Amino acid sequence: MLTVGITGGIGSGKSTVCRIFSMLDVPVFNADDEARKLQNENADVKAAIISLFGKEIYTKDGLNRKAVAEKVFADKNLLEQLNKIIHPATVAAFGEWKKNISDTPYCLKEAAILFETGIASSLDKVIVVTAPEEIRINRIISRDKVSREQIIARIKNQMSDEEKISRADFVIVNDEKQAIIPQIMKVHEALLNLSAANKR
Repeated sequence: MLTVGITGGIGSGKSTVCRIFSMLDVPVFNADDEARKLQNENADVKAAIISLFGKEIYTKDGLNRKAVAEKVFADKNLLEQLNKIIHPATVAAFGEWKKNISDTPYCLKEAAILFETGIASSLDKVIVVTAPEEIRINRIISRDKVSREQIIARIKNQMSDEEKISRADFVIVNDEKQAIIPQIMKVHEALLNLSAANKR
């Protein structure tokens, strides 16, 4: 089974692309969703986050993600330390998840910081979803109800699309002009063919 990463900057629409892959019966592991779960349910992860940010970072509803975002997007060192807590736990969860899907040609691992954490080097192929910055900003404003300035700060904290594209095996452009389904089908066919070739 091929393990394929899928990533893209905030607001690029990678979750939408993943939903379409899921409809093609491709198993999708969402590393960001899993990280959120671990932050609230894994005792070791919670303890490490409290030691980094203080007890008040958790409310009765769980981790105060807005407060974390404000802190880490203003301090790259804090962001790196948080990633060092979350990344190993997410990798372990992915390993467990993969044990249950061995009879599929390929699976997808969706993660916002696939290259930044070094995960990409352990994958067979990587798909990057891109969109023009203005479209991304408008999507996030309507989705997260945050200010334009906050979004631009987040985008600046992420690896540029140009850098991601230079490292990608496949690129899906989600610019609301080019249809994404034909692009996804082309990538899907290529990955099925690659999987079949590996089995010969």
